[in-house]
Amino acid sequence: MGCEGYRAISHVYDLLNAELDYEAWASYIERVFDRFLPQRPSLVLDLGCGTGRMTRTLSARGYDMIGVDGSEDMLSEAYAKGAGGILYLLQDMRSFELYGTVGAVVSCLDSINYLLTEQDVTACLRCVHTYLDPDGLFIFDVNTPHKFERVYGDNAYILESETDDGGLVYCGWQNEYDKASGLCRFYLSLFEETEHGYVRSDEEQTERCYQRAALERMLTACGFEVLGFYGDYDLAEPTDTAERWYIVARAKK
Repeated sequence: MGCEGYRAISHVYDLLNAELDYEAWASYIERVFDRFLPQRPSLVLDLGCGTGRMTRTLSARGYDMIGVDGSEDMLSEAYAKGAGGILYLLQDMRSFELYGTVGAVVSCLDSINYLLTEQDVTACLRCVHTYLDPDGLFIFDVNTPHKFERVYGDNAYILESETDDGGLVYCGWQNEYDKASGLCRFYLSLFEETEHGYVRSDEEQTERCYQRAALERMLTACGFEVLGFYGDYDLAEPTDTAERWYIVARAKK
């Protein structure tokens, strides 16, 4: 999907998300492989790969990786951090094309929430199904209704990080959630310290909240068997206050 919303923050995206434990997330993905596949896949697609942090993490664990993203700016960051044999493709999540099938598709950090209509989600799921091996896995996550309503809501946050050269980066983040439509708009203002003072850049992003029943319905309609909705990396059932659902589905062909 085209992601104009990442133009301003692509170069500091990893810095602002430095607390994310990609090794633990990758271990969860491998735990899913071991539970639901007879053997781990050799070729994996990272859909909505962004700056490629998960793509590189899985590549370092021995998987042949393809990364697809709709943001040229985010993929530029991925290339700058070293492709290392990874094939990166600038394509829309709803209409991507590969050279063949893959054993698994992963999509991390609520990329599916950026698809703003059920038609968009369905188009994406159909593409994923097309390019998965028979019985291949789609492993993805979404932000939960609880997170949209209680954490995002109409709240505002300030993120602060320090660059490698000691400069400061601040990100002001104002949310605006409409429960009726399920749409949440994020208004981001980035302030970067330079030798001439702070430079400001602004952008807007939008995500949509999807209910569990709707996700299950769309997955089933697109040829998937829903294997699980989990609340954490230990494959536990989600609680009512879970902020992220980790979803696993199998492509039936």
